[in-house]
Amino acid sequence: MMKQQCRTFSYWLQLSLIATPLGFTTSALAAEFDDSIEVIAENHLPQAEHIEQAELFDLVAAGRNEQAFELAFEVGDELFETTFNVLDGIGAQVGDGQLFTRVPRADLNAEGEWATHIPARATGPNAQACNACHNQPSDDGAGAVNSNVHRDPLHSGTMGAFITRNTPHLFGLGGKQRLAEEMTDDLQQQQDLAIDAACQDGAEHTVELSSKGVSFGMLSVSRLSSNPCEVAIDTGQVAGVDADLVIKPLQWKGKDAFIRKFNREASHNELGLQAVELVGYGVDGDGDGIVDEMTVGDQTALMIYLAAQPRPVSTLELDNLGLIPSLTQPERQQIRDGEEIFERTGCAACHVPVLTVNDPVLYEPSRNINYRDELFPGGQDPRAEGVDPSFAVSFDLTRDQPDNIISSRGNRTRRLGSFERDRQGRALIRLYSDLKRHDMGAALAENIDEIGTGAATWLTKPLWGVGSTAPYLHDGRATTLTGAILAHGGEAATAQQAF
Repeated sequence: MMKQQCRTFSYWLQLSLIATPLGFTTSALAAEFDDSIEVIAENHLPQAEHIEQAELFDLVAAGRNEQAFELAFEVGDELFETTFNVLDGIGAQVGDGQLFTRVPRADLNAEGEWATHIPARATGPNAQACNACHNQPSDDGAGAVNSNVHRDPLHSGTMGAFITRNTPHLFGLGGKQRLAEEMTDDLQQQQDLAIDAACQDGAEHTVELSSKGVSFGMLSVSRLSSNPCEVAIDTGQVAGVDADLVIKPLQWKGKDAFIRKFNREASHNELGLQAVELVGYGVDGDGDGIVDEMTVGDQTALMIYLAAQPRPVSTLELDNLGLIPSLTQPERQQIRDGEEIFERTGCAACHVPVLTVNDPVLYEPSRNINYRDELFPGGQDPRAEGVDPSFAVSFDLTRDQPDNIISSRGNRTRRLGSFERDRQGRALIRLYSDLKRHDMGAALAENIDEIGTGAATWLTKPLWGVGSTAPYLHDGRATTLTGAILAHGGEAATAQQAF
């Protein structure tokens, strides 16, 4: 049976004010916050409108998935643009009386302060709302350099070990996750076939790993024993993906596999809002005196909202639909010339213009075990919390996105937010990426190797939307596309020199 333990802040506020004059937590450090929160609560209200996972679960169980999707999207939209306040749990006990910081503070390590937060934070809190940073050229977009975040993942307290991240846009995220899911299936199936072959004949089997035309190197399988079969897998020549062969399409380094994980980490690090699935029920992991700051349903709603963000469209597409002033013939020729140069110089070898998704339906939680939690970080069983693959909220990437529904020539309604379909019913994901990691050379290397993949190694940045989401590169150092191209090295050196 599904638990229904999540409560909104107002419930916990009422309960705590009845139970104790101190408020929400018992640590001495948080006591001063508890006192002020009680006074603030007499004059203000929390800003968030939460949703329980049970609401979404019950709709899906009743066969009303479309309504569940629409509700999740709407709530996620509201959460994304809410400017939270202290009663919602925004911010954290940084130390020195601060709730927010643009600079990592590993030096503040007293009980409940920045360096002792659970889970360990790498940055922030640095904002009161998601769209405080994701706002170029509109909500859900990228961020200017003033929205850069500074991270100290090693808690070094040393400026030289800090790293900087520019805020990427969030358009088309559902397409990226579905691509990653299918590519992972392909790679792991190729490995499984090699294992089966080695078990049957005892010979070493080497397999070329590829998916959707993208090569990920090779691996070899050798049988160690036959009954039962045990094998050794050599992944030394696997390229651009971890040894588990799970494509991770999120974050600059390709750190996260699925949107929900990305969401709850950003909620914690950037906003100081701790989801119950991250820290557990009744746990104040950031010392701000507030517990249960985001429900399980909140995280589902945010995931659906971001997964259903519209795809970027091109100037040519808008021109062909008559939605912008007509391009001149020289302008159209300039675009065609640029496309030809892009191919000729080798840019398209990594920035692959289009990849296809065979099944365009996205599920939350995913039907792919690599793209969902088997156990939440807070220790809960997702199924017991209503996050059950058998009762997933789902939508079709080629039909259901609520945004960018446009009337064009002939009063025809076009769903420009949804991905195009080819004649086989596959979704066309025009992201200009291979979702693969590459060594980009010494000029783009950081002082630390954040996730163990190489200090100069980065996920191929999708180029869709690039015309309206400057600046460029992981830290926003390039104010122009030409500057970004010139910074390429390593595996991209040949293409850079051809440019």
